[in-house]
Amino acid sequence: MTPIRVLVVDDHGIVREGLRQVLQSDADFEVVGEAANSAEAMAIAARERPDVILLDITMPGDSGLVTAQRLRQAVPESRVLMLSVHDDAEYVLESVRAGAHGYLRKDTTPADLRAAVRAVHSGDAYFSPAVAKRLTEVLRSDAAPLPPVAAALSTLPSLPTLDTLTNREREVLTLVATGLLNKEIAAQLGISARTVEAHRDSVVRKLGIRSAAGLTRFAMEQGLLRHEPPVSRPDGG
Repeated sequence: MTPIRVLVVDDHGIVREGLRQVLQSDADFEVVGEAANSAEAMAIAARERPDVILLDITMPGDSGLVTAQRLRQAVPESRVLMLSVHDDAEYVLESVRAGAHGYLRKDTTPADLRAAVRAVHSGDAYFSPAVAKRLTEVLRSDAAPLPPVAAALSTLPSLPTLDTLTNREREVLTLVATGLLNKEIAAQLGISARTVEAHRDSVVRKLGIRSAAGLTRFAMEQGLLRHEPPVSRPDGG
């Protein structure tokens, strides 16, 4: 599977390094460049044509908002995900108007960062939950025309979280991620294979993740697994 190619733009070197480490700890991502300002971002984006651009909203010189507009014109195929310490609705709305496909607070978790990059790369919009709430309130009262990504925000489904699962469903998810078959999970939990299947179907429905590999990755990102899981075997009843 071809990794998602990401350009990281932030004027703080330590932030860029942190973002690089978070992304490149997962084989699904490849950081193709780092930029400290708008000029560097434009040059690298034109050369590398990244899939996703992580863009700091506040930088010396041209801001992330100005840079986002220029990037959307220069590399329209690239998806822009804004990064900021702010969650004020005005910042978020201006980012959307500038052409950004998502907005993420810098205090987000590594798992949510990777989820956000995946979401915008797949064509969806991504806004941190608190940010989405603030922006939705503004969108409902703002009569001005909005880009499609903003107009559709109120209908976006929530990204999967552990909070939607029951304790038993978390147990089943964890054991699925370790590569156990339904009948093996049933034996370990002291329930029937049919009940395991029901719990597993519920996990799939709630998370919107159907493949065993996807469930394993989600479990790892959420900290349910302490070690790398063994290679999964084909699932049985």
